[in-house]
Amino acid sequence: MKILVRNLARDTTKEELLALFSSFGAVQSLTVVMDPVTGQSKGFGFVNMPHAGDAKVAIKTLNGQEIGGSKIRVKKADEPNKLA
Repeated sequence: MKILVRNLARDTTKEELLALFSSFGAVQSLTVVMDPVTGQSKGFGFVNMPHAGDAKVAIKTLNGQEIGGSKIRVKKADEPNKLA
């Protein structure tokens, strides 16, 4: 399941996000979206967890938690529409 994590502190690292989510189960991949001009975080990222049950627990537990001084928002990422 792909998870969207918003309102991250600008200095949150991939390692910190990985440690946070891996406590709920396996993490398949993880990305913190970076600004190509400044090289700084844009304040959001994506986490892919292979087991939906683990992902749902992580979403429910972490949404609204304060991490690095910012109250993060965590939800299932919307899948782009697939054209036939």
